[in-house]
Amino acid sequence: MASVKVISTSTIHAANKASTVEEEIQLTPWDLQLLLIDPIQKGLLYRNDPVTPPIIIQHLKHSLSSTLSFFPPLAGRLSVTEHDDNTSSVFVICNNSGALFVHAVADDYSVNDIVSSVYTPRFVHSLFPLNRVRNHEGTTKPLLAVQVTELNDGYFIGCTMNHIVGDGTSFWHFMNSWAEISRGSEKLSKPPVLERWFLDSGGHGCSASAIRIPLTKEKMIQSGFYGFVSEMQRERVFHFSKDKIAELKTKANAEIEGESKNKISSLQALLTHLWRSVVRNRGLEPEEEVNYRLLIGGRGRMKSPALAENYFGNAVQDGTVSMKVKELLEGGLGKGALEMRKIVELHTEEKMKSYYRGWVKNPRFLTEGGMASNALVTSSSPRFDVYGNDFGWGKPVAVRSGAGNKSHGKITVFAGAEDGVDIEVCLSYEILEAMGNDHEFMDAVSLPLII
Repeated sequence: MASVKVISTSTIHAANKASTVEEEIQLTPWDLQLLLIDPIQKGLLYRNDPVTPPIIIQHLKHSLSSTLSFFPPLAGRLSVTEHDDNTSSVFVICNNSGALFVHAVADDYSVNDIVSSVYTPRFVHSLFPLNRVRNHEGTTKPLLAVQVTELNDGYFIGCTMNHIVGDGTSFWHFMNSWAEISRGSEKLSKPPVLERWFLDSGGHGCSASAIRIPLTKEKMIQSGFYGFVSEMQRERVFHFSKDKIAELKTKANAEIEGESKNKISSLQALLTHLWRSVVRNRGLEPEEEVNYRLLIGGRGRMKSPALAENYFGNAVQDGTVSMKVKELLEGGLGKGALEMRKIVELHTEEKMKSYYRGWVKNPRFLTEGGMASNALVTSSSPRFDVYGNDFGWGKPVAVRSGAGNKSHGKITVFAGAEDGVDIEVCLSYEILEAMGNDHEFMDAVSLPLII
């Protein structure tokens, strides 16, 4: 099989060194809970442009350097201080150690090899840097790495960002900013808010001292989880048009009319439609319990103190919907979507603050590897501006994710290229094939528009 050949690697430092005076950033429970899992890996696919690859590479390096001046944590490293009681404190040091930039070539592959395949080709994972590196390794590894890979008729920009530094909202905030600078802007339309959001015991904002966690460096190495897609698992992207999603939403709300004063959202209806197909095609017993883990954002919920829309960091908690197989499949689309809605509504500002305070007293670390076999977990959001990432040569034609944090049941949600939503599903080949032959499920699936 053809390979991806690395042409060069380099370290990109922030252009404005005055903006990267060495500073220590304390980390919040939302950040620290991600210590043992993988970084975020998302990438954008572009068709060829009259601009030659060497010019593109140099331009992207230059614009990345300029963008890092606005995002100094991404040019820094993690620092771990071990204490005598077998606990540690973890920080981000903004020391301008730099981001990794990789230039690679995979000229045996084309854009259509990626966008036209029913299953995501395995070589796509090789289009991302820092594979099999966990977040806690950011003490010696870059917190940001970019790989630009030339295909025979396009190129792929794969980006790996340490999850300790920020969540999906922060990831795409950075990517949008980089594209903005690359198009010629000298300032950002949405500058990041870099100051971390903390709570004191009364629920008010404060500059907290370092949180001690019950992990030494050795325990971090022993406890971490590497995301991977095994030989038994595949990835498939399903596209849902705006009209089909609207039909699902209407159906779900009609089925629960009178049971809830708040309507089911488009995304809740869509994810429940997907969940029911996965469960239906797994052949589970009616009394078995199945779970759907949602990642719920805090930016729109935290009012006192306010959490800025442009907050650069993590502001996410998880909530799990649990149902019996019989309930989910026989209760109709509305029943499952309503349970999903209830979990989201439970995550009030006070509940999120309670989790935050409780975590400091009893730290709990996310581990994708510990996910139940009958569970799905969703990451990313259709609200992220994926297709606005024009670096000066046109918008991307597709988005794909890397192997980071991939395991059986991982669901990744993106906006569609023109409309609707794309859902990337990681499951066994047998289940994905069965879903592709599931008429009830596929009735809502549309062929994506290939740009």
